Amino acid sequence: MRDLFLAFKSGFGFLSTIPVGISMEGIEALMRHIYVFPLVGAVLGIILGAVALGLTEIAPAGIAAALILVVIFKICGINHADGLADFGDGITAHTTVEKKISAMKDVHIGTGGVVFLVVTILAVYSSLVAIPKEALPVALVVAEVAAKQSMIAFAAFSVPLQKGFGSIAIENASRSDFLVGLLISALICWSLLGPSGIVVLLGAQISALYMVAVSKRNFGGATGDGFGATNEVARAVALVVAALLIAGGLLWEVSIWTPW
Repeated sequence: MRDLFLAFKSGFGFLSTIPVGISMEGIEALMRHIYVFPLVGAVLGIILGAVALGLTEIAPAGIAAALILVVIFKICGINHADGLADFGDGITAHTTVEKKISAMKDVHIGTGGVVFLVVTILAVYSSLVAIPKEALPVALVVAEVAAKQSMIAFAAFSVPLQKGFGSIAIENASRSDFLVGLLISALICWSLLGPSGIVVLLGAQISALYMVAVSKRNFGGATGDGFGATNEVARAVALVVAALLIAGGLLWEVSIWTPW
């Protein structure tokens, strides 16, 4: 139990900027229990949801969405966004696999990285504006849970390309970790949004598996950059799916979902 608690605590140090303190012992515990990622995501989502609840009451939708984005990067950090930029640079390098990997490792951001970042941020921003304020806090919780479970999916179904801090998860995550995390995520998403929560979760998992395929095709394996990029892409996909369900009149009907 102590090991599980240490893993959960370390998850905030690994996935956010919350100052919980982090050590190699904690990281090792987290890798043994990587299926706690969705639980960490749920707590982060609750924080973001509370912020959204307050901001949408005092600011227009567009301004509130911009400020929520700021809070997302403040709480969750920019490491994953940096991974997305590097991942984009590597994918858009029209050369050999070796040069693609070199472009991904380059400390300078290129056009591909900028485009990937801008498109992802625009997708999140547009979704935050489109989702009604009554449903936005719950949607943020579900999206964060789905994003963290997507990281497990990416790690569990990928082959590590190189050693590194971010690749530790790729080396340690197993298919059983994926299934346990998926069960935890499904329970949370179902309890909050009912069947629509499962649809949102499914959309994020599909995006993670697509990231696995893209990474393998372009680099021959997966790195920490792809691991972090998956978090950003999956969050955007989850929010977009939620917004589309609302547009179709589906999510709105279950926005007050209760399991009883």
